[in-house]
Amino acid sequence: MTTATVSLFGVILFAGAVAISMLYPAWARAQLVEQASTASRRLTLLIDRGRFDGAIPPLDGVQLMQVVDHSGRVLAADVRLAGQRPLTRARPAGHDPQIQARECVPGNGCLIIVGTNDEISAYGPVVAYAAVREPVLLDSPLVPGLLYGSSAVLLALMAWFSWLGVGRVLAPVERIRRGLQQISAQDLSRRIDVPGTGDEVAELAVTVNDTLQRLDDAVDRHRRFVSDASHELRTPITAMLVQLEAGLADHDDPAWRAAIDDAHRLSDIVQDLLLMARLDAAAPAAHERVDLSRLVTEEIQRQRGRLPISSAIEPGVEVQGNRLHLVRVLTNLLSNADRYGESTVHVSVRAAGAHAEVQVLDDGPGIPEDMRERVFERFTRLDRARSRDTGGSGLGLPIARDIAVAHGGTLEAGDGPGGRLVLCLPLRGTDP
Repeated sequence: MTTATVSLFGVILFAGAVAISMLYPAWARAQLVEQASTASRRLTLLIDRGRFDGAIPPLDGVQLMQVVDHSGRVLAADVRLAGQRPLTRARPAGHDPQIQARECVPGNGCLIIVGTNDEISAYGPVVAYAAVREPVLLDSPLVPGLLYGSSAVLLALMAWFSWLGVGRVLAPVERIRRGLQQISAQDLSRRIDVPGTGDEVAELAVTVNDTLQRLDDAVDRHRRFVSDASHELRTPITAMLVQLEAGLADHDDPAWRAAIDDAHRLSDIVQDLLLMARLDAAAPAAHERVDLSRLVTEEIQRQRGRLPISSAIEPGVEVQGNRLHLVRVLTNLLSNADRYGESTVHVSVRAAGAHAEVQVLDDGPGIPEDMRERVFERFTRLDRARSRDTGGSGLGLPIARDIAVAHGGTLEAGDGPGGRLVLCLPLRGTDP
């Protein structure tokens, strides 16, 4: 808005300055010519009546006057021009009774001269001259300089006041923007301060708060539904697992074992849903000092996957976080690599700047570039996972990313070859 205002008024101001600098000198000279012409005509009327006994008196404020015959001899003059040569050699020619001239003397300025021909004066045929001194500023670059300089100063002041004015008008909107920026999906209980101006900005703040309230209610209902449904499902699933495992002794066949595997998988999904509900609700979790290097080493040793795991772990990499949640992240990442890898999995841990970096790599087909964000969406699985009976539920990576974000870190899918998942967490002692 400031730029638009300055641009518009800048064009107007500088166009006006150009117009004034070009038109004002012409207008001012026209006024001086008119003044000198009037005095010259009055002088002819006076010399028609008789000769002057002394100097020519001032007429209409004009003090420089001469009566000159056609041979160039000065017959009468005012006090200032007494004894001086004619003001100009210009004479009226043809049928034009008047002549205009501009004579400049170095160091003495310029004169605008008007001469009127008078054939019937008491002096005989003469020319009555009247001259007006031209202001020095009309020919000086000072006037355009003052015009352009004043325009620039005025434009700068206008820009400053526009910036301040627009800033004051938009300041409440900026406060609303900052307030919304600080509100996250985990904490929708905060509200925007409503300014007491009673204008459209205040109405905007009220509307934003109403929207936040409806959104908070909807999210809260969603969280309660997921949590309640997960709790309700966990009890019958547990009872079903107990019954299936008890009956396995009498029905030791593949169909029975497949039913048990499906029940276990269903139980895992319910547990994942419960964990996600807690993460969505931003349930407070105790944070402690965690030796990430040792934690990764222990999880690698604990894994009983189908692929061997190699590692390159830098010792002493520590973070601040919830140990159980970080174990869940590592378990999900290692399980994902074991599921998609072909022959091996590699894990590295190192300190990179202010962050601890954990990379989990496998030699599988990798994650297609167009799927590298989608795999972190809930219940999203790659096609290969859908084709496997042991495919995941599509919740492991979303849970891992939610836990990473809750710890002030990130979880991203990197470039291959193979699959690459990169976990970054703030080192202990840094501000997440």
